[in-house]
Amino acid sequence: MQVEYAKVSALGDRQDNQDRAAVVVADDAAMLLVFDGMGGHSDGARAAETALKIVQDTFMSARLPILDPQGFLYMALARAHDEVVELGLDVAVDFRPRATCAICLVQESGSFWAHIGDSRIYQVRNGQVLTRSRDHSHVEVLIQEGAITEEEALDHPMRNFVECCLGGDMPVPDMSITPKLKLLPGDVLLACSDGLWSGLSDDDMAEIGLPGDNNLAENLKMLSMKALNANSPYSDNTTGTALRWLSA
Repeated sequence: MQVEYAKVSALGDRQDNQDRAAVVVADDAAMLLVFDGMGGHSDGARAAETALKIVQDTFMSARLPILDPQGFLYMALARAHDEVVELGLDVAVDFRPRATCAICLVQESGSFWAHIGDSRIYQVRNGQVLTRSRDHSHVEVLIQEGAITEEEALDHPMRNFVECCLGGDMPVPDMSITPKLKLLPGDVLLACSDGLWSGLSDDDMAEIGLPGDNNLAENLKMLSMKALNANSPYSDNTTGTALRWLSA
């Protein structure tokens, strides 16, 4: 499996970085992981750190390629959720640690996505967004119902309200898990926190996959800077992991 990969995480206009991210690459599979600790809740960074470790360790101890990718993603995120819930059992439910997440499992010339909340995954092909995940948020519901446009959502007063997350209540949260999405040589996958995608259009996000002299790490850094500038002086933690599929 031949891939190129990169990671970036910037503080933005915040006092601490509650995002956590990793790229894990093995011979037969790879994983992009992004966890966004929710700043309105205590220990958001701890929630993100705990969840990342659980999912990463589960992947690293699994036999690769994974036989049941969708079942694996559900199981790993359910474990992560349980661990984050444990962190806040002695705290009132409204103040318990929480996090959103985006995970992309790559193997056998395809990818499987899982996300909770408004952390996103994009697939870029030939300089255009081929598809992206749909947020678990009130604003996304309004978009899907045709009540508002994508452009109107960018500054909607409820744009930061998510409908599910890791941590908080005991029941496993709703999560979106895709079937296998085929990869072609040159395709780029991007998993990111809302600090990276908010304020940017799909055309902006597609710049992660532009061909040319820049490598993937440079493209990701430039995209991060564009997000920070677009959202200044109120930019959030800005985090992304990216992978370019080259060949099996």
